[in-house]
Amino acid sequence: MVIEPVDFRKGIDGLKALCKQKLFNDPFSGIVFVFTNRMHTSIKLLVYDASGFWLCQKRFSRGKLAWWPTGSNPSVSLRACELMILLAQGHPVKAGLPEDWLSVSHAARVDSSKAKVFS
Repeated sequence: MVIEPVDFRKGIDGLKALCKQKLFNDPFSGIVFVFTNRMHTSIKLLVYDASGFWLCQKRFSRGKLAWWPTGSNPSVSLRACELMILLAQGHPVKAGLPEDWLSVSHAARVDSSKAKVFS
């Protein structure tokens, strides 16, 4: 999640540039980048899926976001379940979600070590 609100006139190319210049992240990495506007009434998601970029926007019918991170870092990470709560105008920090049992990167290493090749 990008903490600082962005100009929602930006499209894919403008948001890609912001990812590189301000976040120092590769927009081709597969990370889902989450942005909000100044009024916190809309969210944009930018992600690359190996064949192209997706740019999704949700404008809330009523109200605005119940929560958006603050701080000195340019971005913070969210789990998928926390993003789902945020997209429903919920408060992911107050949702009482359990901690991850196993980190995704660790689980991927475990699964790849057990992989079998069939011929």
